[in-house]
Amino acid sequence: MRLHKSMPVALLCLLAHTSYAQQEKPEILWDTYGVPHVYAGNMADMYYGFGWAQMHNHANLVLQLYGQARGRAAEYWGEEQVQMDQLIHLFNIPELARQHYAQQEPAFKACIDAFVKGVNAYAAAHPEAIGPALKQVLPVTAIDVMAHGLRVLYIQFLAPDDIEEALQLGSRGSNAIAIGPSRSADGHAMLVANPHLPWGNLYLFFEAQLSAPGYHAYGATLIGVPVLAIAFNDHLGWTHTVNPLDAVDRYELKMQDSSTYLLDNEKVPFRQRTVSLKVKQGDGSIREQSLTLKYARQGPVITGKNGEACAVRIAGMADRPHLMLQWHEMGKAANRAQFEAALQRMQLPMFNVVYADDAGNISYLFAGNIPVRPQGDWEFWQQMIDGSKSAYIWQKTHPYRDLPQLLNPPTGFLQNANDPPWTCTYPPLLRPADYPPYMAPVYMYQRQQRAVNMIRSDSSITFDELVSYKLSTRMGAADRFLDDLLEAVRRYPDTAAVRAAAVLEQWDRMADSASTGAVLFTKWFDKLPQSMYKIPWSPDNPVETPDGLKDPKAAVQLLADAAAEVQAGYGRLDVPWGQAARFRVNGYDYAGNGGPGHYGIFRVIDYRPGRDKKYTAVAGDSYVAIVSFGKKVKAKVLLSYGNATQPGSRHSGDQLQLLSAKELRTPWLEREAVLQHLEEKEVL
Repeated sequence: MRLHKSMPVALLCLLAHTSYAQQEKPEILWDTYGVPHVYAGNMADMYYGFGWAQMHNHANLVLQLYGQARGRAAEYWGEEQVQMDQLIHLFNIPELARQHYAQQEPAFKACIDAFVKGVNAYAAAHPEAIGPALKQVLPVTAIDVMAHGLRVLYIQFLAPDDIEEALQLGSRGSNAIAIGPSRSADGHAMLVANPHLPWGNLYLFFEAQLSAPGYHAYGATLIGVPVLAIAFNDHLGWTHTVNPLDAVDRYELKMQDSSTYLLDNEKVPFRQRTVSLKVKQGDGSIREQSLTLKYARQGPVITGKNGEACAVRIAGMADRPHLMLQWHEMGKAANRAQFEAALQRMQLPMFNVVYADDAGNISYLFAGNIPVRPQGDWEFWQQMIDGSKSAYIWQKTHPYRDLPQLLNPPTGFLQNANDPPWTCTYPPLLRPADYPPYMAPVYMYQRQQRAVNMIRSDSSITFDELVSYKLSTRMGAADRFLDDLLEAVRRYPDTAAVRAAAVLEQWDRMADSASTGAVLFTKWFDKLPQSMYKIPWSPDNPVETPDGLKDPKAAVQLLADAAAEVQAGYGRLDVPWGQAARFRVNGYDYAGNGGPGHYGIFRVIDYRPGRDKKYTAVAGDSYVAIVSFGKKVKAKVLLSYGNATQPGSRHSGDQLQLLSAKELRTPWLEREAVLQHLEEKEVL
């Protein structure tokens, strides 16, 4: 059954007062931004609707991702998928997925099954929506869903630096802020959720609202994941940022021959197994390829081009089957105690957790499965580990109580912009010396400093001010170095540099669309080596260093060089940022704002060279939610690239105009409001 926004007002009113607890069938109200609001009479039906909804907006992508997670992508789509198939089988993802599915608690297993039924039901009802090359993935199974979660969370997020040759990587970062009542103008805790991920493939977010008796949450998740991963409800909310956590180690193996390696001065045979891959050829025929996989005591073995070998050991991948259940319970929680009980399951492979609630609590957790290591500091475990010593093979991970965490700090705020836990508030309250030396590194980059410096001097933050902080494109690096650069030009005048300095003196130090000088400054800053900082970064003054120019004359020459490049590229030095930087998705093309975080910009957008000598946004600000937890939740949201990828969907790129204008949307959280902005209604 489908009803559209042109239905009579009386019928809209009747529908608005229908309780989802009384519904016999799940229904989806699609709002005018393509966000599904799923209402159901029980949890299983709610997740059935969520599976249907993901297919409605992303059917082809969902099936592509599940096909890859099976380790059969080369069979479906050809030679270019072989390397990913090899990786899926090397880490035994299909079998682990079977084991994890079997270990699910019965009530939640029913939810996963229902999600899968929703996926397949949509495919059966709308075969025209699915590309011919994707149909062969059907039907989807619960094992596919579990395998996809393992691939995304462990291989793409947790372990990419250790197996990066097999992955197509993009930037993975985020911003998060929690404001406590003591620093909030109205006394309500507030939360900023702001992941930064690539704008494509498995990194895309899907925005939704899910409602059933005992569950009512609004948020987002990665495509194909069956639960909300970043969300808020009537009482609380949380977000994640990628944390600098080491839960993966590489061990250099001393090969004795093709089938043995040295461990504690003894020859040890590899455990081996053979997998047969099917590879689709250009003419449509199938070639079978035998793949021999090796395993050392430490873990799966990756062999280099010259025969060298290393083993990769990933904490938690085999024995943490309840990640999806934990996220479900986090969304279901009605208070801090219930939320923390979910966290204590310790199923998150990584991620910081930043939290706020309607009781005024804010908290931070450096989450993940961190191995208990026998020795060594952070730097030691970042290197290739000697694989000939069994003493380096860790066996267990730290429990919840060992992880860096804060609840309601006296500073009144928490933040994380992918920095280590030590600077999650300021002045710092967590000390590296109180934790094992391998727990986390010690550093603080420009974006992270900008996050703290925006907040720490503001003792009474309004909701609108918090929105403005989130949308800020001010370059912290300019505040740190521009005055010194302009003074250097006055001391060592150079014709080209003087012209450039005149532009920079008029610049607003922003990366807004109309900002002139941002292109020039970033071109100069990219040339400036850290060795030219007069004062290097110091953990004793983490939010005000580095600073100054050690060699002013050389800095002037770098400015002259930057000016020549900008002039040659754009025909002018004062080119507006939005002329050079563009937001382009699905035929939309808008002036960009924001930029890479290493310039100290809080609004992160990463660009790649595009057509017409312009740069196109490819990563950064993805999903944004800013929430105030008063008697009634107040929120602003945005999903930069839109909530759909299906061909012909008007919701692919339809939020770029808001992104370009530095505006957010008001999410429709109540049924009555959704019905006033209704695009489509489906009863399933």
